[in-house]
Amino acid sequence: MRAALQIPPGIVSDDTTFATPGRWSDCNNMRPWRGKHQTIGGWSVETTGLTGVCRNVLPWTDNTGYTNIALGTHSKLYAVVAGALYDITPSSGFTAGSEHGAGGPGWGAGTFGGSTWGGPSSTDYFPLTWSLNTWGENLIANPRNQSIFLWENNTGTPAAEITAAPDNITCSLVTPSRQVLAFGCNEEVSNQFNPLAIRASDTEDYTDWTTTVTNSVSEDILEGSGRIVGARIVGDYVGVWTDTGLYIGQYIGAGAQPWLWQKVASNTGLIGPNAVQVINQQAFWVTPDLQFYTWTPGSMPVVIPCPIRNDFKDNIDTSQFEKIAATSITQFAEVLWFYPDTRDGVENSRYVGVNTLDGLWYRGTLARSAVCDSGPTKYPLFVDPDGNVFSHEVGNTANGSAIDWHLETSDTYIEEAGRYMLVRGIWPDFEDQKGAVSLTLTLKNYPQDTTTYTKGPYTLGANISKKDFLAQGRVIRAKFSGSSSPAFVRFGKPAFDVVATGGE
Repeated sequence: MRAALQIPPGIVSDDTTFATPGRWSDCNNMRPWRGKHQTIGGWSVETTGLTGVCRNVLPWTDNTGYTNIALGTHSKLYAVVAGALYDITPSSGFTAGSEHGAGGPGWGAGTFGGSTWGGPSSTDYFPLTWSLNTWGENLIANPRNQSIFLWENNTGTPAAEITAAPDNITCSLVTPSRQVLAFGCNEEVSNQFNPLAIRASDTEDYTDWTTTVTNSVSEDILEGSGRIVGARIVGDYVGVWTDTGLYIGQYIGAGAQPWLWQKVASNTGLIGPNAVQVINQQAFWVTPDLQFYTWTPGSMPVVIPCPIRNDFKDNIDTSQFEKIAATSITQFAEVLWFYPDTRDGVENSRYVGVNTLDGLWYRGTLARSAVCDSGPTKYPLFVDPDGNVFSHEVGNTANGSAIDWHLETSDTYIEEAGRYMLVRGIWPDFEDQKGAVSLTLTLKNYPQDTTTYTKGPYTLGANISKKDFLAQGRVIRAKFSGSSSPAFVRFGKPAFDVVATGGE
């Protein structure tokens, strides 16, 4: 008889594999899409040669219709114009930052001997990230804990400091009404840094930061404790995340209080400045306790159930949280988080992703330190820690090399009654297969048996009708994998040829 693999999409791995029979338990570079799993798209290199590890990337269109790309590394600021890479690092006012993190303010933060024993550190020990925004066709660039710089789209002139802006800013953004907002910055009167201060420039004038009765310049201090970590435009509002909570900002208009800032929820803070992504009017982020949340203005934040969270939280490098980089891939209705995994080192090396339409999760191994979705570029732009900029979801190769992928089931009884079964082969059912698929079977007699039997790998070439082999047991786990250039497969409903061989 035929025993079809009728497994719903999405990875479930937080329980033992036998606790979730009939599910996919692990994958690499296989996304759930339209009810089935398929290999992720390929990538091709666009630009190389960046100095420093890139943490932020922003594409935009200038007044001539060309697409420019800004790239902020821990030591440089670059622009790609007409396909050529230009170093636009400010010649003054900018200081190269740290490549890696060593923790934030507090006991035990920083390098050995960097502060008094038992006392809080006075310095942030974070990898340098950037806030990148546009002002018309020009670039507004803010390296974390430094001032704001303007690049006027001239490849022969570096970015220059906006001297009237606060000297130290955690992050910044430009509103649709063309105000620059500085979050976690120096207060206007005292010039003392306040991690909860928010200042706004005058509307249509990024050089005016002095409050008067005739302009829209303002200063507000968020209520509560902690520090601002990140901010994003979310619909008609501004979402501001501290390390402990979420706030919402609404522009009221010129006057004594141009902006109204209110707390939305506690215990919903942001783990790092790039760990939040907004799709239309919905935000997705990771909290410091490694929960995934979503929020739409007008509602309360809610946890996104994640059945693969244990592997993520048990292996993420806790000293490198600030490197987490989130992006959407609109084409597939996805949000992805790239993160540093201790199994690989201290740099972003893996990702977890969720399909926002149906809440299905997947994961993979891919080193990317800065990411952004398509638009205005045709494809998403991802940057690796070695300074290579790639267009993603392009073709079916890893810049001409093989894409590694696998998809593995949980432990499952071959036959519902739990009898011994002889597996005599498989009828593949793959759509648009590119490259060979390998099948490895792991069999055992009982769920907690320490003795297992591995059969395979068996090569399933494109367009074969059946693959014959012999494997016997009651409990089976099947792993499909591939590594080829090109590589692609969309799963249908492959079926095993099985026959009963014994009782219980």
